Amino acid sequence: MSEPSPEVYERGRGMDAHNLVMRELRGERDEQYDPSEPTRVWIDEDNTPGGIYQSLTIILNTGGCRWARAGGCTMCGYVAESVEGGRVSHEHLMAQIEHCLEHERSHADEVSPLVKIYTSGSFLDEREVGAETRQAIADTFADRERLVVESLPDFVKPARLDDLVFVGLEVDVAIGLETATDRIRRDCVNKYFNFADFEDACEIASEHGAGVKAYLLMKPPFITEAEAIDDMVRSIERCAEVSGCHTVSMNPCNVQRYTMVDELHFRGGYRPPWLWSVAEVLTQTADIDAIIVSDPVGHGSDRGPHNCGTCDTGIYEAIKAFNLDQDSAVFDRIECSCRHTWEVVCERETGYNQPLVH
Repeated sequence: MSEPSPEVYERGRGMDAHNLVMRELRGERDEQYDPSEPTRVWIDEDNTPGGIYQSLTIILNTGGCRWARAGGCTMCGYVAESVEGGRVSHEHLMAQIEHCLEHERSHADEVSPLVKIYTSGSFLDEREVGAETRQAIADTFADRERLVVESLPDFVKPARLDDLVFVGLEVDVAIGLETATDRIRRDCVNKYFNFADFEDACEIASEHGAGVKAYLLMKPPFITEAEAIDDMVRSIERCAEVSGCHTVSMNPCNVQRYTMVDELHFRGGYRPPWLWSVAEVLTQTADIDAIIVSDPVGHGSDRGPHNCGTCDTGIYEAIKAFNLDQDSAVFDRIECSCRHTWEVVCERETGYNQPLVH
C-alpha cells in the first residue's frame, strides 16, 4: 500500500469521511432490542494459559461502543444490535447475566471455569458498564477460575482492573487491536489508537495482575489477500513480543450489516478472506511463543471466510483443532483443487483488481 498524502486527513476526508459514511449506514437500521436480554450467549471450549477450559461466552447488550457511535470501524456492525439511547441500566444488565447463567444451567453439564464477557464495545468503559455493575459481575463469577473482558486500550485503568482481580479471578483483557500496522488500522479499519497505546495497556494490565488477549482482524477492506496474510503474520509476531500479551486471536473478517464492508461486498468490491489464508497464517506462526487461535465466524458462507464450498467444513474443523493443540500439521490433511486458485489470487491480486475471485 502506498503512503497517503497529508491532505487525506483534512476535515471531511480520511477518518472523518469514514465516520460520516458509517453513521449514515448505521442510521438505516430500524431493529429494536430488549435491554434485559443479552445479545448472545453460548458454551464453548478455549485454550488459555491455564489450560483448555469449558467457557461461558456472553455478549452483553449495552448502549454500544462509544467509537462506533461516532462512526467507528469499517467492518463492525455490532453497534446496530445495541439498545437505543446509549445506556442500559444496572438492573437490566444484571438481568442479562442471570439469563446467561440460566442458559449455562440448561446447556452445560458443569459450571464453566472460564467466563468471557463482551459488549461489542468496552466492558471497562463505564458508560457501557458502570462501576456498580462491574463489581456485581465480578462478585457473580468470583467462584470461577478465569474471566476475559473486552476493552479498547483507553479504558484499561488500574481501578477497573482491580475490581476484577481482587475477587480472586485470573483476568484477561481482550483488546481489539486488529493489526500491529498503524496505517492499516487507521486507513482500512478506521480505528483511532496506535500500537503504542496497545503496549501501554498491556503494561498497565501486567502491573495490576491481568493478562492481555490481542484480537486481530484478517483482511480489512482495501488490502489484497497476500497483503492480509503478510500483515497478520507480522502482527502476531509483534503482539507476541509485548510483555503481558499471552494470546493472539486472529479472526477473519466477515460481512456484517450496516457497515462499509457490507457496502463494498454488495458492489463486488470486497471478498472475505480465504480459509486457506487463515491456515497459512496459523502455519507460519505456530512456533511463536504465545497461544495463537482463530475463529472464522460465518465460515463457508459468501459473507464469511470461505474457500470453494467443498473443503470449507474440513478446513474449519482443522482450525478449531489447531486452536486447542497448536499443531499446524492438521492442515496437511486438507486437500482441494481450489488451493491452486487461492495461490493464483495471492500471486496476482493487486489493489487495482481486488477481489480477483469471489
